[in-house]
Amino acid sequence: MKHRLPERELSELTLALIVAGLIGWFLGITGWTVAAVLTFHLWRSLRDLERLRAWLKNTEQDVPDSNGSWDEVFQGIYQLRRNERRSRDSLLNIIERARASVSALEEAVTLIDSDGNLEWWNPAAQALLGIRARDLGQPILNLIRTPSFNRYFQHGPYEDGLKMPSPRFPGQHLQFEITRFGDNDRLMIVYDITRLHNLEQMRKDFVANVSHELRTPLTVLSGYLETLNEQVDDFAPRWARALTQMQQQATRMNNLVNDLLMLSRLESQPDDREPQVVDVPRLLRQIHLDADAMAKPKGQSVTLEVEEGLQVLGREADLRSAFSNLMTNAVKYTPDKGLIHVRWWSDSQGAYFRVSDNGIGIDPIHIPRLTERFYRADAARSSATGGTGLGLAIVKHVLMQHKAQLDIHSDLGKGSRFTCTFPHAAIAL
Repeated sequence: MKHRLPERELSELTLALIVAGLIGWFLGITGWTVAAVLTFHLWRSLRDLERLRAWLKNTEQDVPDSNGSWDEVFQGIYQLRRNERRSRDSLLNIIERARASVSALEEAVTLIDSDGNLEWWNPAAQALLGIRARDLGQPILNLIRTPSFNRYFQHGPYEDGLKMPSPRFPGQHLQFEITRFGDNDRLMIVYDITRLHNLEQMRKDFVANVSHELRTPLTVLSGYLETLNEQVDDFAPRWARALTQMQQQATRMNNLVNDLLMLSRLESQPDDREPQVVDVPRLLRQIHLDADAMAKPKGQSVTLEVEEGLQVLGREADLRSAFSNLMTNAVKYTPDKGLIHVRWWSDSQGAYFRVSDNGIGIDPIHIPRLTERFYRADAARSSATGGTGLGLAIVKHVLMQHKAQLDIHSDLGKGSRFTCTFPHAAIAL
């Protein structure tokens, strides 16, 4: 689109040329007068253009005086620069406030570029990670050299976070959380969880110690009760029922202690242990024999369907405990003559272990809390079956250590379905 001179400028130039033409005609020098007018107009434009160039080099000076359209140009540019300056100052103020806010945080905050190099950090990062000014531009993996952090930083998954001992300060425990942004840049936030870690360790130690201390007297009591039950015919009839109940409660208490010790072991064992190839079909056949023996007195049917040759990387003892808990729970909580189906299969996404039954089901309100310690959807029913309330908590911990997930689906009056999903990376090829 062609630009047109402003109407005022065009009118002034036209009038000046007409007047100059008349004067030149009268004097007989029309061409010279017209040329003079055009030259003057051009000189004035070039003068204003030079003023604009000089002013643009230093816009802090006042806007130069000008006439006509050039004055509008100067004022327009001035307004644009003033608005730009206001926006810039506002943005700088926001950035400075954000920087000050982040600097005041107790958590360590670091910005890491797409190459894994440090770009910026707050003062807390210096205290928690030992980062110094000379570390600017250095790879974060050169500063935090632990294998667990290396795996977490390079492969994730970031949404899970990472808890580990401090690489710089003994006795300190940190939690790392990384978020991607921009062009594969990373924001890393580090929390000091030493106090929470110590409290959790105290709880684990207490449970483990109490469980160990209870095991010995329980063994003694169970031994004497077994001896007495063998001679129950020598006692009065009223003692027979008492001895039977004591034996049942001693057995239940022993199961509880064993489950507590199992949970304590799962929580305390390191996550970086080398996994072994587990022959799951063979393992499930062994567990199925035990579950089938439990089901026969109740007239239940326990069927097993396995994909032959489907093995996973993990720890056999832990998987045995998890699979056994799910299968025995199905037997315990399914009514007489119920149907229980166990399946082990795989697809392109991973491997799956599922236990289904046609029992009374579970109210959906209870499902989110079923894996909590000692949580019971039906306390009376659980007590009657001798449950400890720790079985699903054990399953959850075992699956977490195998990077697997537990999905629970249940319909009241129709049955329940417990599915363990193992990632494709866990399949032993």
